[in-house]
Amino acid sequence: MSDFSTFGLGPSVQRGIAAAGFLEPRPIQAKTIPAALEGRDILGLAQTGTGKTAAFALPILERLLAERKPGPRILIVAPTRELASQISEEIRTLAQFTRIRVATVFGGVSAHRQILALREKPEIVVACPGRLLDLMQQRVVRLDRVETLVLDEADHMFDMGFLPDIRRILAALPKQRQNLLFSATMPREIRGLADGLLTNPTVVELGHSRPVSTVAHAVYPVADKQKLRLLERLLSTDKIASAIIFTRTKHRAKRLALQLGKSGHRVVALQGNMSQNQRERAMEGFRKHNFDILVATDIAARGIDVQRVSHVVNFDMPNTTDAYTHRIGRTGRAECDGQAYTFVTQDDRGLVRAVERILGTPIPRRTVEGLDTSPSPGGQPDFDQRRPAPPRARKPRPAWHRNRSAGGRGSTAPRRQRSRA
Repeated sequence: MSDFSTFGLGPSVQRGIAAAGFLEPRPIQAKTIPAALEGRDILGLAQTGTGKTAAFALPILERLLAERKPGPRILIVAPTRELASQISEEIRTLAQFTRIRVATVFGGVSAHRQILALREKPEIVVACPGRLLDLMQQRVVRLDRVETLVLDEADHMFDMGFLPDIRRILAALPKQRQNLLFSATMPREIRGLADGLLTNPTVVELGHSRPVSTVAHAVYPVADKQKLRLLERLLSTDKIASAIIFTRTKHRAKRLALQLGKSGHRVVALQGNMSQNQRERAMEGFRKHNFDILVATDIAARGIDVQRVSHVVNFDMPNTTDAYTHRIGRTGRAECDGQAYTFVTQDDRGLVRAVERILGTPIPRRTVEGLDTSPSPGGQPDFDQRRPAPPRARKPRPAWHRNRSAGGRGSTAPRRQRSRA
């Protein structure tokens, strides 16, 4: 498919596509848009950065333009406020030559403006589950006119404990509607949700279990106390134009950002203790390249969509292979090349093996000259400095594998802690 004109979209939508700078459909768009235009349910299995938003937004806009009625007619549910904001922004860009209105609903800020926007009966509502339920209980918003439901990053909603909220939202919707569900992975709970939600869906699958092929991976065995020195060395020697550094906790993210700032780096943190305004300023500064480095936690970084991130650095190894895939998906986007560096200690070796099984190939081990990066307390290089065993090698299952949930390959049991995004 050479360009978007083959979809038969109306002129106002075509003008929005041109204004957004889209030249030709990406794979998920080419496979999703025709089926969605026919009104079919969609199950999209794709990672972040693959063009999902336009894949569902363009058919939605075409449907709304065919008949003008008060809304909300479209409900898009996202797990985090960052993702909800990004979806709204992209839809507004595509809809700028129409009169279609978009309201964005999420927690962490005053509900006053959101309530005013909803009273205008916008055609599209993009919402996080917690705030949407609050406003439904206050009878500020009704969902009985919804014609299309989109659940984006459904696996993250499960990770964040939102599935009960999702089911309450589903109960308020008309039974006759189009449903589009997107997820990077398919744990058991999400598969069960899809089975109950979707009717004879068109399945669009784009390498949902593996990191994108445009990313080069490298592992740096290192003792925990040497991680900062290793990071500083890499930042000074590698050509890192723009990097996201992931830590395991919000306190560690804040402390690492302060340490890097004292060393002269243009860095900002993104973590859960920040207010919504602080988070938005941090993301805007990173997008505009006022900062070269963003230090973030997994939860805070959910939904980040920044083009041309050259490097992702796992300062701390993530807890699951799915989390690794999502982190790495922040670079190598839009078919651009990216680099993924992971600092691993002795305790991380089991998860490294699991990631290698997903990749289907060993990850290169690297060291930095003049820096002792032995991960063991005694300084012995016993992590795995030699070539790792091929993926088919059978070895005793590590503890994380024995204790995993049935939710998906290489996944540990997800947190049930509820977050009002």
